[in-house]
Amino acid sequence: MKVAYIFSTAGHTVSYKLGRMILPQLEEDRHGAEVVGMFFFEDNTYLMRKGDPIGERLVKVAQEKNILLMCCDQCCYEREIADKLFDGVSIGCFPDLYQALGANPPDQVITL
Repeated sequence: MKVAYIFSTAGHTVSYKLGRMILPQLEEDRHGAEVVGMFFFEDNTYLMRKGDPIGERLVKVAQEKNILLMCCDQCCYEREIADKLFDGVSIGCFPDLYQALGANPPDQVITL
């Protein structure tokens, strides 16, 4: 099964659910589903800034497993981080996400 994650919840969703649950499973090849994409909203976009330790691990795994990483364009520009993201992290909106996942679509989308 192929899944895509959308991180939209404020708080420590990304640092806890992604950083302590999903990411270790991906690193250890035991997640149980093929992750094809992750989309970050609001303050969750800060994870994708160069220098973030969880982001560094995620970018490495994403490159190895061909996982799309994309941040909301408005969120990045409002937070003035669009030019501070890790290389390979896309910026866009839902139409961009749909297009980027079009060649490798998920079976399910999970919003956290």
